[in-house]
Amino acid sequence: MKILTVKKIVIALTLAYLPFTAGAWGVLGHRIVGEIADHYLTPKARMSVKQILGNESMAMTSNWADFIKSDTSYNYLSNWHYVNLAEGLAINELHQLLDRPDVNIYTKLNEMIGALKSGKSSPEQKKLALRLIIHLMGDLHQPMHTARKDDLGGNRIQVTWFGQKSNLHRVWDEQLIDFQQLSYTEYVRAIDHPTAQQLITWQKTELKEVVWESYQICNRIYATGIKNDDKLSYKYNFDWIGTVNEQLLKGGVRLAKVLNDIYK
Repeated sequence: MKILTVKKIVIALTLAYLPFTAGAWGVLGHRIVGEIADHYLTPKARMSVKQILGNESMAMTSNWADFIKSDTSYNYLSNWHYVNLAEGLAINELHQLLDRPDVNIYTKLNEMIGALKSGKSSPEQKKLALRLIIHLMGDLHQPMHTARKDDLGGNRIQVTWFGQKSNLHRVWDEQLIDFQQLSYTEYVRAIDHPTAQQLITWQKTELKEVVWESYQICNRIYATGIKNDDKLSYKYNFDWIGTVNEQLLKGGVRLAKVLNDIYK
C-alpha cells in the first residue's frame, strides 16, 4: 500500500508540473490556427488534406503533436516545437543559425514539408508530416518558442496570472487566449479579418522570416522586464492580446499558404 501511495504522489506531482514545463499554443490556440488555415486552402489543397486526414479537420488534428506526448515512443518529437535563440541576434546571425542542421522547429518543419511533397512517402508518413506541419506552423508563431534556452522559453519565469501560479511561457501558450472566453470557432470569427494587403504580405513571408518575426516579438516581451513573482492580469492582457491575435491569424494564413504550395 505504501508503494502504491508513493507512486500516486509521484504521478500527481508529475501531472501538476507538466503544464508549466512544456507546450505550444494551448489546445484552443492550435485549433484557431487550424480553422483559419482551412478558410484559405485552395480546392486542390483541401481535397488533398481530406484524403490524408479523412473526416478529421485541421482544427481537430492540430493538437495531435501535443497529445502524443503521452506515448513515450514519440519522445523524439519533443525538441521539434521550438528553436533556442540567444539575446541580441542580428537577422543575418539568426539566418546562419537556422542554416545549421540542428534539430529544431525550423529544420523539422522543412523536413516535414519535404516528406509531404515526396512521392516516396507512405500514407502513414504523409499523415505524420501533415499533422506536424499543422501543429508546428502554429508553434512558430508563438513568440516564446523562439526564446532563451537559459529560462526554457519563459518556463522558468514564475509569475501569477490573475492570482494563480503560472509562468511566462504558459501565459503566452494558453492563458491570454483562454481569458477571452471564446470557443475556437467564435475566436476565429472574431479575428479572421485580414486586409487584402496583409494576406499578400503574410503569404510571401519565408519561414526564416517568420522565425525572425517571432524572435523580434519575443525580444519585446523580454524587454518589458518581466521577472519572477510579477503579477499579471488585465493590463498584461490589454497590452498583448492584439499581438496574440495577429500571430494566430498569421499562423493560419501562412499554414494555408504552405499547404497550397505543396498541392499546386
